[in-house]
Amino acid sequence: MSKLNVMVLFGGKSKEHEVSLMSATSVLNAMNSEKYNIITVGITKKGVWKRYNGSYGKIQAGEWEQLADEECRNLIGLLGNTTGGENEREIKAYEKTTEQTDNFKIDVVFPVLHGPYGEDGKIQGMLEMMGRPYVGAGVLASALAMDKAMVKKIFSAEKIPQTKYKVIENYKKLIADDVVGEIESKCSYPVFIKPANLGSSVGINKAKNKQELISAIELASKYDKKVLVEEFIDGREIECAVLGNENPIASLPAEIIPSREFYDYKDKYFEGKSKFIIPADIGDGLAKRVKDMALKVYKLIDCSGLARVDFFLERKTNRLLVNEINTMPGFTKISMYPKMWEASGISYEDLVDRLIQLAIEKHKE
Repeated sequence: MSKLNVMVLFGGKSKEHEVSLMSATSVLNAMNSEKYNIITVGITKKGVWKRYNGSYGKIQAGEWEQLADEECRNLIGLLGNTTGGENEREIKAYEKTTEQTDNFKIDVVFPVLHGPYGEDGKIQGMLEMMGRPYVGAGVLASALAMDKAMVKKIFSAEKIPQTKYKVIENYKKLIADDVVGEIESKCSYPVFIKPANLGSSVGINKAKNKQELISAIELASKYDKKVLVEEFIDGREIECAVLGNENPIASLPAEIIPSREFYDYKDKYFEGKSKFIIPADIGDGLAKRVKDMALKVYKLIDCSGLARVDFFLERKTNRLLVNEINTMPGFTKISMYPKMWEASGISYEDLVDRLIQLAIEKHKE
């Protein structure tokens, strides 16, 4: 059986660049060299694509860029499997380094990219145009899940239970007191404020009064022109992983017990002080509700490949509320998505293999 040629993309222009480096390092270390010929391409914070052939440890350390080849000018040729000119020379050079003699082409792309310009449908659209199979959700699902304000409107239309929320657009052009008045008429303090189009808890804050609210909106507005304000729920944070295309499956749910007021960016990827309970101690009945709701949300936005669905479980009522869906969740060895599958009987290495196969199957269909 011949090896698959897999291009792993990492880095990117978003504020989640460093998270991508960590996720990609874990994915690359898990890929079996007997199954795959791996071509690694990093995207700098300025959007320059570079071929990288060094050790994977240098990626996570952020040292890959200085060691990478010059700008990958022939990327379109490689992905499109065309020949001629500089592209043909690059193909032959790659064949030589991998001891390949057959006609080189990229069989599947694994975009380990988080946030805008990677998880929001842009890369997915480019790969669709090039006819390349890729891991993860398609253009529509990626774009919807990335825009938390838009997906909340869809949840509302489909009567998916969620928190009260308010979307603020172009805050810099609005009068602060008017914005605060609208929010206070809909939600009581405390509230959460976040950029609509970022993940990994970047730019998120909790406000307990008017002044904190204004400061949090101003901060979130630096990341995105669209800001989401959400009602605070006294609840447990529950997550569920989903895997598959037309017939997806859901993992055992997990619970996060934050070390601070909420599970923020530093704790997710650097400090690691929060506690995780896998599977969540919520009983079989609630666990089934979580899994069923995760699958419902996944199918609702036409997701494929993978996603993590986040919930609040209200303490007093056991009311289950959908928080958000992430189509390319953190993928480090300690990230919740692979940990939930590990507890459900699928190892990290097997998970990577399954995602690659799902990408190929989706493309064939």
